[in-house]
Amino acid sequence: MAATAQGANLLEKALGHGENAVIEQDMTNPSRDREKYADPSGEKMKALVWNGKNSVQVVETFKPKIIGDKDVIVKVTGSTICGSDLHLLHGAVVELQKGDILGHEFCGKIDSVGPAVKGLQPGDRVVASFQIACGECMYCQRKISSQCERTNANTIENIMYGGRTAGMFGYSHFTGGFAGGQAEYARVPYGDVNLLKLPDDVPDEKGLYLSDVLSTSWNCVVDTGVKEGDVVAIWGAGPIGQMCAEMSFMRGAKRVIVIDGGPAAWRLDLVKEKTPKVETLNYTDLPRGTSVTSKLKEMEHGGPDVALECVAGEYAKGWAHYFELMLGMETDTSEIINEMITSVKNYGRCGITGVYVGFTNHFNIGSLMERGIRLIGNGQAPVHLYWTDLLKMIQDGSLDPTIMLSHRVDLSEMDTLYQKFDQRADHLQKVFVQTKFSDPPAEGTPGLISWK
Repeated sequence: MAATAQGANLLEKALGHGENAVIEQDMTNPSRDREKYADPSGEKMKALVWNGKNSVQVVETFKPKIIGDKDVIVKVTGSTICGSDLHLLHGAVVELQKGDILGHEFCGKIDSVGPAVKGLQPGDRVVASFQIACGECMYCQRKISSQCERTNANTIENIMYGGRTAGMFGYSHFTGGFAGGQAEYARVPYGDVNLLKLPDDVPDEKGLYLSDVLSTSWNCVVDTGVKEGDVVAIWGAGPIGQMCAEMSFMRGAKRVIVIDGGPAAWRLDLVKEKTPKVETLNYTDLPRGTSVTSKLKEMEHGGPDVALECVAGEYAKGWAHYFELMLGMETDTSEIINEMITSVKNYGRCGITGVYVGFTNHFNIGSLMERGIRLIGNGQAPVHLYWTDLLKMIQDGSLDPTIMLSHRVDLSEMDTLYQKFDQRADHLQKVFVQTKFSDPPAEGTPGLISWK
C-alpha cells in the first residue's frame, strides 16, 4: 500500500496537475515552505501529521498565513476523528506524503481574514465544511459543493474517476493537498463560502459536526430516498450509521435495523441506548449457516426496502478479499455491497456512503440487474446543500448531535486517539478534540480525559 501511495505521488508529478484550479494546491503543512506559507510572526502551532502507513504524530509546525484574498485563518476550537481518517492512517488513500496535516472536520474562531472576504470578521465563531468550494462554478451554483470544479487539480483522480471532487481539507494530495484542521490553526480558502457562522445557542460540541458527519448522514438518508413506512437496514454502527438511524426515523422509516459485529459490536448497544426504537443485528452472533441476508429476510418479509452502507470498502470479511486487497488485486471489497444487494426487496434501494476509493472484484451484478436493485453512490456529501437547514434542526431541538458524542480529548493526545479509534477501543464513538483555544465543555457533554 505504501508503495502504491509513493508511486501515485511520482505519477502525479510526472503527469502534472490540471489547469482547472483557481487556488494553490499541495499546501499540506506550512513548514514545507516557511517563507511562502507560514505566518511572518513565526508563531508555532501543534498539528497532527501523517508519518507513513499506520503512523501519525502530533508535531510543532508553523501557523499558516493568508496567501489568497479570500483566505481566512481560523483558530481551531474543536476538531474530531472520523472513520475516513483511518483510511489515511492505513495508507488506503493514495498520494499521502509524510508531514501532511490531517483532519477534515473543525470549527473555531476567526483569527484573520483576507481583503476580499465578505460577511466575516475576526472573533466570529464558525464551522468549516470538509470540502473546499469556490461558490461560483456549475456545481457550486447548485450547492453540490463537494464536486466543485475549481479547487482540485489532481490528474490521477480525474483519470480514475472520469472527473474530480472538490478539494478537501487534510485528505491527501489526491484531493488537492490542503492542510487539515487537526491543528491549532487552519487556513480556509474561499472563507466566506466554506465557513458557516455558529450562533450563540449552538456550542462547539454541536456545531462542529455540521462540518461532515451530520451532512454526510443526512445526504445518505435523503439521497437514497428513505421515506414514510420504509424498513431500513444500516451496515455500520459508527457515528454515521448512528445518525443515519436517527435521521431515517426523522424521515418516517417504520423500522431501522443496524448491523455490526466483531470488535465494534459494543456500538450496537450504544446506538440502541440512544435510539431505543432501533433494532440491532450482530453478525458475529449468527449461527453457522445463517447469513446477514438470510437473517434480514427472516426479520422482514422480502428484506428491507433500503440498505445504507456506512462502513467502507477496505475491511474484508472473507479470505478471498483479504488476500486480494493485500496483493493489490483490488482496492475495495465488494462483500458489504453484495450483502446489501441480496438483502433488500426486489427493486430495493442501496446507498453507499462509506468510502470506496478504486476497484472491486466479485461484484454481484446479476442480482442488481435481474431484481431491479437501485445502487446509489451517495458521493462525498454536499455540505453546503444541507448545513443551514441542519443548523436550524439543532437549534429547534429536532436534531441532537451529542447523542453520538462519547469522549473529549486534547489535541496533544491525538496520535494516541488514532490508534485507539482504529482498535475500536475504550468505546470511542464520536470524539471532541479540544485545543488551547477551546471553551470549557458545554453542559451535558463529556469532560476531558487523558491517556497519559
